[in-house]
Amino acid sequence: MSVAALIVAAGASKRFGQPKQFAYLKGKPVLEWTLERFQAHAGVGQMILVLPDESDRKHYETRYDKITSVVRGGERRQDSVWQGFRLLDPARTRMVLVHDGARPLVGADLISRVIAETERAGAVVPAIPVVDTLKETEEGRVVRTVDRARLVRAQTPQGFLYPVLKMALEAARADRFYGTDEAGLVERTGGVVQVIEGELRNIKITTPIDILMAEALVDV
Repeated sequence: MSVAALIVAAGASKRFGQPKQFAYLKGKPVLEWTLERFQAHAGVGQMILVLPDESDRKHYETRYDKITSVVRGGERRQDSVWQGFRLLDPARTRMVLVHDGARPLVGADLISRVIAETERAGAVVPAIPVVDTLKETEEGRVVRTVDRARLVRAQTPQGFLYPVLKMALEAARADRFYGTDEAGLVERTGGVVQVIEGELRNIKITTPIDILMAEALVDV
């Protein structure tokens, strides 16, 4: 039974101005950087790639032999995750790593630690501490300063044993509930999500300035 990486790269990227997963990072699309990280990792047995459409299916399947399916995404990110997840064979998939296609600098060590901890805990999210002072606001005014001591910033890949993620996704679909990440869906079903240390360089490309930051981090 294998570890499957579900790479979600179907977003329209309104804040970026163009599909950020196809923006160039040092001469290569962001998504290609991401796929290479999971292709090279010995612990990952297969990849499911979720895209805005399937027009480039042959390119990805030829270039990355771990890709077993390329599928069109849904209206929202959670719909896209479901589109990819439903293609997995439960008899051959023990664990699913859900990763943002726009996180091109994920390290092999982080992927390994997520796999190891998911095997132990069943559901894992990597995260980094919040360092900025946080303010809760209302109508443009500060209501209160939020205690950041217990707050973290979630990253991907988030790891789940197959049955754990299946239950969470199916419950959300049945209730027509949309969360911001898969860990939140597991929490909603009463599951316990273990937090492990993420990586500062594992940034998500969201705005054009993030490309400049990623270029500076590529060789770090």
